[in-house]
Amino acid sequence: MLSSDHAAIVRSTLPAVGARGTEITGRFYSAMFAAHPELRHLFNQGNQANGEQRRALAGSVAAFAEHLVSPDSATPFQQMLSRIAHKHASLGVRPEQYTIVGRHLLDAVADVLGDAVTPQVHAAWSEVYWLFATLLIAEEARLYRDAACDPAAPYRPWRVVERRPEAEDAVSFVLAPADGGAVPAHRPGQYVTVAVTLPDGLRQPRQYTLSRAAGDTAQITVRRVRDERAPDGLVSNHLFDHAQVGEELLLSRPFGDVFLEDDEDPLVLISAGIGITPAAAMIDHLATADPDRPVLAVHADRSPRTHALREQIAAAGARMTGFRQLTWYEDPGGIGLSADVRPGRIDVSALPLPDKARVFMCGPLPFMRQIRRDLHAAGVSDERIRYEVFGPDLWLR
Repeated sequence: MLSSDHAAIVRSTLPAVGARGTEITGRFYSAMFAAHPELRHLFNQGNQANGEQRRALAGSVAAFAEHLVSPDSATPFQQMLSRIAHKHASLGVRPEQYTIVGRHLLDAVADVLGDAVTPQVHAAWSEVYWLFATLLIAEEARLYRDAACDPAAPYRPWRVVERRPEAEDAVSFVLAPADGGAVPAHRPGQYVTVAVTLPDGLRQPRQYTLSRAAGDTAQITVRRVRDERAPDGLVSNHLFDHAQVGEELLLSRPFGDVFLEDDEDPLVLISAGIGITPAAAMIDHLATADPDRPVLAVHADRSPRTHALREQIAAAGARMTGFRQLTWYEDPGGIGLSADVRPGRIDVSALPLPDKARVFMCGPLPFMRQIRRDLHAAGVSDERIRYEVFGPDLWLR
């Protein structure tokens, strides 16, 4: 709980902080990286370059402050907290790093808002930050404990044992622990962080879904990002160019709060592009563990050439009794169209949505926002919709 005197201050200053949130966080990151360049290895510099990380941080802090001063607000705070904690755990974020972040973030607030930040305002927003940090530190400690992970050494070497082309600009890497140990337990839909050292010496982390795990190997599927806005695409291109059979990669333990639940509700898996990876993992798991569970897999892609993991999903679906896949292609090319393969974009009104279905979505944010609106129109409540975002979660912003 925020102290009552600070609550009044935060409530009155929240509009100003929220309005200039991305300016504050932009100033914060610049100052923090200048003082602590080693932290550039921890943060995705691609998301720094395109501004997504600044917007996500500003939105998260404002959402938490709103949660504190307006507990009845519709902001899904617990979901946001869980998502951030899982991402931090996959990166090995440590409690002492919150002190560095807090100092530079509050300095940035004062720098941007100037004389409006009185000692009382500074103290109030300092309490907001440390309440947020304390919750995250506690949740991350639980995740580290459950995963038997030391945040000071979050990565483990894995060796590429197979490299398999999946589609245009998409490849799967089958990996085995280089130390000969076991593949860690995980839930279908979770991800690992892959840390690579780029030619300039900068180590960069990226999260990739475990698109399959069987026996003593695990698989990630990577789409090459051809966006020329450096440093976007540096890690995916590095993996394409250098991760050959026999090479070693550093992987974290599996984390992620969007995963397959062990129940009997029908599943509707909706994906676009490389967002198909969590759905592929879930279908592959169910083909062995629960082949009678009803599953409707709905996917959108540019064309059959760019549709990754088609063969894996088809093989798994063939082993299931209640599996159906519907696919929409913007450019079907020469592929034969049918009731299950259609041109254009996904039409939710045409989906045979089962009663009490649980929906999982993954794809670009504009795609998922539109699908969510269409699902609401079809009578599916938010409580039955889960989504995964590749990158900072800007779902509500």
